[in-house]
Amino acid sequence: QLLLTESGGGAVQSGGSLRLSCTTSDRTWSRYAVGWYRQAPGKEREFVASITRYSDDTKYAASVRGRFMISRDNDQKTAWLQMNNLNPEDTAVYYCNAGAYAYLYNLKTFTSWGQGTQVTVSS
Repeated sequence: QLLLTESGGGAVQSGGSLRLSCTTSDRTWSRYAVGWYRQAPGKEREFVASITRYSDDTKYAASVRGRFMISRDNDQKTAWLQMNNLNPEDTAVYYCNAGAYAYLYNLKTFTSWGQGTQVTVSS
């Protein structure tokens, strides 16, 4: 398992933007694809976006496609989630995790999660 730290969350109004960061000091970072996930109050954790090891492909949940963009830099050992045109339905704790790209859609792939970062969007 990689020790990952999420940051960048906060409170914004509808239509605002945030950029979340996911970073590690683990030197095996580039061996893994990275995914972003979120969990809203009373709901299951859900897939948001993912990116391959070398940024040659990405995948997005339909609810965020066109508004969010995932990226990564293996030299910095960091992945980002740029979130634009936020709406209250985006309010959730956002988590990142790492693994094989083909399995990132399946949340049961992961045995542990970090603390996440809170995103709150007001009307």
